Amino acid sequence: MTTVLLVHAVSLWRASLACLLSKHHGIQVHTTDKGGVRAAMNEKPADILLTDLDCPDSVEVLTLSESLRRSAARQTALVVLARGDRAGDLRRASDAGARGYIDKFGPVDNLCDVVRKVAAGGRHIDQSLAFGLLQATEVPLSPRELHVLAMAAEGESVSSIANALHLASGTVRNYLAAAIRKTGARNRLDAIRLSKEFGWL
Repeated sequence: MTTVLLVHAVSLWRASLACLLSKHHGIQVHTTDKGGVRAAMNEKPADILLTDLDCPDSVEVLTLSESLRRSAARQTALVVLARGDRAGDLRRASDAGARGYIDKFGPVDNLCDVVRKVAAGGRHIDQSLAFGLLQATEVPLSPRELHVLAMAAEGESVSSIANALHLASGTVRNYLAAAIRKTGARNRLDAIRLSKEFGWL
C-alpha cells in the first residue's frame, strides 16, 4: 500500500485530488493544509508528500517538508504539481529535494502513475516541465526571506509578521531589506513584483 499525504490550501482541490488518487487500488490518501503537515508526518510518515506549488503557502510547505523528511525515520518522497511557466517554483522544489514533478495541466491518469513510480524509488519529471526546470534561475533569497516577503505580499504588516514568526520587528525589517537588496528592487512593493515575475513567490 502506497500512502500519500496530500497538502493543499484549498479544500475543494484537496477533496478532488484525494478522490482521484483513492480510486486507484493500492493508494491510501490523507489530506491536510499546511497547518497539519507536521502532526501528520510525526504521527505516520507517508511514502509520498504531494503538494501544489501554486498554493500561496507553498514556500512554507516545501521548507517544512524538507526538514520533516530529513528527520523522519521513514523516507518520504516529495512530489509536486507545477506549471512550466513558473521556473522559480520548480527551482524551489528541486532545492527541497522533490523527486516527482507533475504538470498540473497534464493528463489526469499521470498523477497516479507518477505517485507509484516515485514511491517505488524512481524519479519523474513531465516533459512539459523539464525545460523550465533546466532554465530555472537561482533564487537569490533565503527560505526565510521568501517567507517574510510572501507574508508582506499578502498585506501583513511588519508587526504581524514578527508575531506570526516569533521574531523581533527589527529582524523582519532586516529580512525585507535583504530581499529588496538581493532582487535589485527599489522598495518592498517592487521586490514583491519582481519575485512574482521570476516565479519565486
